[in-house]
Amino acid sequence: MADAAREAFARAVRAGLSARPRTLPGTWLWDEAGSVLFDRICDSPDYHPTGRETALLPAVAAEVAGLVGPRASVVEYGSGASRKVRTLLDALDRPARYLALDISRDYLAASVARLAPDYPAVAMSPVCADYGGPVRLPVRLDDGPVLGFFPGTSIGNFAPDAAQGLLARIRDTLGPSRLLVGVDPTRDEARLYRSYGGDLMAAFHRNILVRMRRELGADLDPEGFAHAVRVEPEPFRVEARLVARGAQTIRLDEDAFVFADGESVRTDTSHKYPPDAFRALAERAGWRPERVWLDPDGLFSLHLLRTE
Repeated sequence: MADAAREAFARAVRAGLSARPRTLPGTWLWDEAGSVLFDRICDSPDYHPTGRETALLPAVAAEVAGLVGPRASVVEYGSGASRKVRTLLDALDRPARYLALDISRDYLAASVARLAPDYPAVAMSPVCADYGGPVRLPVRLDDGPVLGFFPGTSIGNFAPDAAQGLLARIRDTLGPSRLLVGVDPTRDEARLYRSYGGDLMAAFHRNILVRMRRELGADLDPEGFAHAVRVEPEPFRVEARLVARGAQTIRLDEDAFVFADGESVRTDTSHKYPPDAFRALAERAGWRPERVWLDPDGLFSLHLLRTE
C-alpha cells in the first residue's frame, strides 16, 4: 500500500473508532480480497440483488442502447469484475470507450485486462478512484454520447443526502449524458436478512479488520468480532456491524480502542429506495428521470437518468 493510501486508511480508522457511534467506512472493505469475497456473495442464491439485476439488464439493454446512440463512452462506477457491463457493450452500437472506476487497483487492472480482448474496438481505461469524492477522468468525454453505469446496490450505501450529492458529482463528471443506476427497493425484512447475513458476508466485513492488521500493523483479533445485520426503519436501510465477542481491544500505534462485550462498530449501510423516492432524489441532484424498469417481483429496479 502506498504511503498516502496507508495514511488515509489510518486516519479513517482512527476517526471511525473514536466516533460515537463507531463506524469503519465501507470504502475500505474493497481491497482485492474483499472484491473476491463480494464476487462470491454475488454468486450466492441468497443474495437477491445480483440475480434480479442480471435477469433485468438484458431485457432493457437494447432500449438503453437505442436511446444512447452510436459510438458511446461508457463510464462504470464501482466496476468490480466488469461482468455486467458486457451486456451493455454487446447491446450498444459500436461503443467507443469504456472507463472502469474502482477503488481496488490490482483487482481493477485484472478485470479490465480480462475484458479487453473480447472488445478490441473499445478503448479501455482502468481508473483507480474513490467515487465517493470528486473523480477526475483521464480522457475528455465531449466527442460522442456518454452513458454512466452504476450497477448493483452501491447507491444504497449512501444515505439520501449523500446519495444526492454523489449523483450531482457524477453529473458534473460526465457532463451531458445518461446514467443507468441499479437500485434495490426491497422492504421484505426476511429476504434482506438472508441477503446480508451468512458466512461469506461475515468474512467480507471482517476483512476490514484483516486489512487493518496487515496494512496498518493494528493489534487485533478479527475472530473476536461477530458479523451482525439489522433493518432500520427511518430511512429504511440494512446496517452491517461487527460486534465484540467478549472484551476486545484494537491497538493502532499509540492508540487503543476498547470494546466491551457486545459493543459494535458499523461497517456498511444499504439504503432501500422505492422508485418514486429515487426519482425524486435524482431530480434534486439535477438529473431528469427518463425510464425505470422493475423486476417482476419488485425486488430490483434500473433507472435511466438524463442530463443536458
